[in-house]
Amino acid sequence: MLAITELHVSYGAIGALQGLTLKVERGSIVTLIGANGAGKTTTLRTISGIVKATSGTITFDGEDVTNIAPHKIVARGLAHSPEGRMVFANLSVMENLRMGAYLRRDKSEIAASLDFVFAMFPRLKERLKQTAGTLSGGEQQMLAIGRALMGKPKCLMLDEPSLGIAPILVQTIFEKIVEINRSLGLTILLVEQNANLALEISHYGYVLETGRILLQDTSAALRENTAIQAAYLGG
Repeated sequence: MLAITELHVSYGAIGALQGLTLKVERGSIVTLIGANGAGKTTTLRTISGIVKATSGTITFDGEDVTNIAPHKIVARGLAHSPEGRMVFANLSVMENLRMGAYLRRDKSEIAASLDFVFAMFPRLKERLKQTAGTLSGGEQQMLAIGRALMGKPKCLMLDEPSLGIAPILVQTIFEKIVEINRSLGLTILLVEQNANLALEISHYGYVLETGRILLQDTSAALRENTAIQAAYLGG
């Protein structure tokens, strides 16, 4: 579904990504883990076209999408739920969700997508007219994921979905990510600081360190790796 080959990204003289190569198989959940500053968010932002690649290629669903405009990448079926949620604070929950479907014209399908989002996150249906800025952190995260799903993507990228959320809701969010993957067969690329949770729900994992892939393996194998346990899993 998604393949990145020898990707380089620089912020001025600083190399944020240095020859990054990874792939995301169709229908899988793949996670990127690593310390702050490892290049996880930069990877997602470059795939989305928000940050320009210096060199390398990004192939999505068989097409080269390297450095094309973000809205064209969304139109191809790649949705990005960003770090910090970035909901439209002054718009209602319903208006936020409709913004996610702004490229779609299939009204009955849009209604079906809304029903799916409400089935996943009933709390959003209870707060339809509430402005997004007044929601809790967990509710805003549900809204950010729901908004991304409204684009009917082939692949969903999630950046730090547990960040700034009450612990009791974090487990719920991650259970919903698994449910979305299973029920829609949706491919998911997950960036997450909570490596334990990320490796628990994903099929395959990449460990990033200073813009490079340090290690890659099945998520189960990474969880058993003593070096990974010591560095990232509190082991």
